[in-house]
This record gives sequence, C-alpha cells and structure tokens, in this order.
Amino acid sequence: MSLRIQAVCIDSTEPRVAADFWEKALGWRRTFDEDDEIVLEPPAGSPEDGVSPDLLFLKVPERKGVKNRLHLDLRPQDQDAEVARLEGLGARRVSVGQGPEVTWLVLADPDGNEFCVLRALRPDQQAG
Repeated sequence: MSLRIQAVCIDSTEPRVAADFWEKALGWRRTFDEDDEIVLEPPAGSPEDGVSPDLLFLKVPERKGVKNRLHLDLRPQDQDAEVARLEGLGARRVSVGQGPEVTWLVLADPDGNEFCVLRALRPDQQAG
C-alpha cells in the first residue's frame, strides 16, 4: 500500500498559541507558519523525522466543545517530571471519566485538547 499519514490536524481558535505549546512540549521544529496554519515536524535528522506525522494547527472560529475523538498518547521516561514540565508550559489536568486506577494522566493543551501522559516503560519493555 502506498498510503501514509502525513499530518494530524488540530483545530484551534489560536493556532500560534497551540503550536507554541506543542513546539516546546515535543521539541519539534516549525516548518510552516501563517496566521491560520502552522506546521510542526520532528527535529531534522531525528529518528522521528520523516516517520512521525506532522502536527498541523488550523484556525477555526469555534472553541472546542466536547471531548476529543482523537488524541495523542505521550510516553515519557519520567511521568511525574514530564507532567510537571507540561503544566509549566500551560497544560492542565482534566477528567474525561478516567478512574483512579489508570496508569496515565489526562492533560489538556492551552486550547483544551486532551492528551495522555502514559507511565514510563519498565526497562524490560524498552526496545533497544
């Protein structure tokens, strides 16, 4: 099959604010920047470059109203440290109905889009 995902599109009332957050959160580079459309890509030459889909932030007039139907799951090396860092960048903890027994934390970016910070992999689970 000759089909691949090029970008994950994220609607935003303020694409620049959302892109600023995700650029800092992921350490990605901005490859296109206009008021109504901003593209982030993995760092040039990184293992994700050309493999991971771009993030495309698109300006829309309406604010987010309900829980996302699609979201990002992020796998950190240290969940607590990464959550604290993301909160420092402007993320906030949210509830989408997850119970206390789950191993991930749900956060929202400055536009209210939910994403999960998973627990770190144990050493025996890491590829290498």
